[in-house]
Amino acid sequence: MNDILTIVDLEKTYVTGAERLTVFRGLHMTVPSGSTTVIVGASGSGKSTLLNIIGGIDTATAGTVYAGDWEVTRLDEDAQAEYRSRFLGLVFQFHYLLKDFTARENIAMPALIAGTPRKEAYARADQLLADVGLTARAGHLPSQLSGGERQRAAVARALVNNPELLLADEPTGNLDPIHATHISDLLFSLVQRYQKTLILVTHDRQLAARGEQCYTIVDGRLERCTVERTTV
Repeated sequence: MNDILTIVDLEKTYVTGAERLTVFRGLHMTVPSGSTTVIVGASGSGKSTLLNIIGGIDTATAGTVYAGDWEVTRLDEDAQAEYRSRFLGLVFQFHYLLKDFTARENIAMPALIAGTPRKEAYARADQLLADVGLTARAGHLPSQLSGGERQRAAVARALVNNPELLLADEPTGNLDPIHATHISDLLFSLVQRYQKTLILVTHDRQLAARGEQCYTIVDGRLERCTVERTTV
C-alpha cells in the first residue's frame, strides 16, 4: 500500500514579541492510502495545527509535507487553493455552510467553484444528499436544519469534489452524544464506501478507537497511542 501523506522533520513555532512557543519539532508521520488515522490529545497540544498544515491552511516553520503529488510546504497561495480544491475534503467542528444557500447549493458549491459543469455538480450533490439522508431537506437553508443535519451537509460537501484525502477536525465536537454517534457512523461509512483516506483530529477516545492507526502529540512529536479499536 502506497503512502498518501509523508511528513518529514516538521516544526511549528509561534513568535509573539520576545516569546517563542514551539508546538512541535522534528515531527515525522506517514499515512497509507485508504487508511483511517486519528490524532488525539489535549487542547493546545497542536493536533489542529498539524491538520491545518497538512491542509495548506497554516504554514510550517520548517520541514516538509508531501501529500500525493503535492509538496504542500512549498505551495504558494494560488497553488494551495488548487490543492485544497482538487485533493482535499475538509470537515470542521463548525459546519461553515453559507446561510443564504440551500443544503443542495452548499454541497454543490465546491464543485461549481472548481469548474465542474452545473448539471454534473448538482448530480453529485443529489447523490451525496441521498448518502447522508438529506434528500428531503435539500431545499432548506442552514437555519432550517438541525445541528446534526448541518454537519451531515458539511460531510457531503467535503466529498463533492471526490477528494483523495479527507481531513476532519473535531467533526462531532459541537454535537450532543446521540448526534455525535450518528455523524461518526456516517463519516466512517462514507470513507469506506468511497475508499477515501481519512485523518481525523479528536479528543474523543471512543471516536479515536474507530481509526486504523492512532497518534498523540507528546512533547512536540507524534507517538503511537493504543486504543481498543471499534468498527462501524
